[in-house]
Amino acid sequence: MNTVVRSPKGKEVVIGENQPTVLIGERINPFGKGPIKDALLSGDLKPICDEALAQVEAGADILIINVNAFGVDETVLLPKAVEAVMNTVDVPLCLESRNVTALENALKLGCGRPIVSSVTGEQPLLDEIMPLVKKYDTSVIAMASDGAGIPNNPSKRVEIAGKIIDYAEHTGIKKEDVIIDCLAESVGVNNKAALITFQAIEAVKKGFGVNTVLGASNISFGMPNRSFINIPFLSLAIASGLTAAIVNVKIVRPYILATDLLMGKDLRSRRYMNYCRQLKK
Repeated sequence: MNTVVRSPKGKEVVIGENQPTVLIGERINPFGKGPIKDALLSGDLKPICDEALAQVEAGADILIINVNAFGVDETVLLPKAVEAVMNTVDVPLCLESRNVTALENALKLGCGRPIVSSVTGEQPLLDEIMPLVKKYDTSVIAMASDGAGIPNNPSKRVEIAGKIIDYAEHTGIKKEDVIIDCLAESVGVNNKAALITFQAIEAVKKGFGVNTVLGASNISFGMPNRSFINIPFLSLAIASGLTAAIVNVKIVRPYILATDLLMGKDLRSRRYMNYCRQLKK
């Protein structure tokens, strides 16, 4: 089952089981300190455009755009940021917001076929966001959680995923356009957290056949040397059936390329060898 997204200029990215793992660049967001947060607060979009270009040059297939920061009017700034990024790079976009007005203002610009991120199993949120997904023919990231929070067992996460997929299909949204985030919690809090995520991915893949995505860095939250945890976690998640990852592309891309190679997703080792040739240059 393939999820197809496109940039405004028509560049297509296919997320699917037999496709290379799709890398979604995470760095256009206001979390933590840095130039992106400062840019959002000041309205200066140049650092956002610079970051978009840097992520694409590092190998990002898709870019997330999130402008939700204290003191920022999303309804104004999200479409401005989306337009600036569209004018800078040619990749599909993932619009991360639960502000319906902000999302629609951005989608009206003509974003190609983007991803809307994200919904949960909470009914009010589904009722708000899913009509936009249908109206603008986008795909959507659905998080396997609900009003009770993130379940600490895989079967409950799969149950919520099934509910969202059913809702989407009844709304007229194709099953292949729902990408399930099976969620990752910190292993510093629960030593079984990664295993729960892997089991949920496997069950979602087996039960529904849809594509899956993870914000990988959550697995190491609160831990030292986080990349030591994030990188093997991603490899194991891909082996469990993960088809897209929200990551710092510059850091993790070579490891994902190597994992895809080992998983038989790199025909004649072309992607991995091409990356190694670029390193030599």
